[in-house]
Amino acid sequence: MVMMRDAIDGHALDDATPRHAAARHTATAERLAAEGDWEQAYQHLRAAVRLLHGQPVPADELARLRREHAEAREQSRRDSLTSSYNRRYLDERLVTLLDDPACRGTAGLSVALVDADHFKQVNDTFGHRFGDRVLQRIVAELGTGLPEGAFCARYGGEEFALVLPGCEPADAVRTCEAARHRIDHHPWPELDERLRVTVSIGVAHTAGPLTDVEGLVGAADVLLYAAKDSGRNAVAYRDEGTGFVRLAGPAGGRRAITQPGQAETRL
Repeated sequence: MVMMRDAIDGHALDDATPRHAAARHTATAERLAAEGDWEQAYQHLRAAVRLLHGQPVPADELARLRREHAEAREQSRRDSLTSSYNRRYLDERLVTLLDDPACRGTAGLSVALVDADHFKQVNDTFGHRFGDRVLQRIVAELGTGLPEGAFCARYGGEEFALVLPGCEPADAVRTCEAARHRIDHHPWPELDERLRVTVSIGVAHTAGPLTDVEGLVGAADVLLYAAKDSGRNAVAYRDEGTGFVRLAGPAGGRRAITQPGQAETRL
């Protein structure tokens, strides 16, 4: 009786060992796939299937792992509310642009910070759910007409970043002014007849080897507040020749444009 029980236990142990080993191989394959090491992931999957069935690994298993990993990675990069890229992706992408050949030379890299004007009033008047719908429409307009390689990311709250690699300063300003114009003329009364939404934008640019991403974003932030201090609903940029802050489009005709660190300057 004891011998039979030992035999049964031994059979159970033998039977469990392949399952445990297969589970370990599968877990290792998932980890390697998450790291992008597809060849090693495939080897572990093949070992797991061989232990369980004695058959070659199905060809679609590796494709499934790759697909699931790509989907999870993309979701981790997206803002859940607006579906734009999130701050994490923005920070990671800006670091990779440090070594991007497209950001060297005269074209360089432009970064714009966009802020919805008086957005607290929108939330206070219509509620936060309504405000969320407004942000979604703002993102849709910001993403329209971006040049190849450019992207929009949520910087925080009602603030967004436009990153334009290899984009000449004048082209970056035109792109941002076009986005400002679209948002200003968007049919906001479709949401509520009392609603009007505008944005202020600061556009900073750097050429040559990029070494200071934080400095570039900081320069865009300074220009964003220059646009706000100069009356909002405007795109502010720094004139390469004079170093003065200018406003693009119709806002450029305003008599007073605030220069950062100074009192209002007549231009």
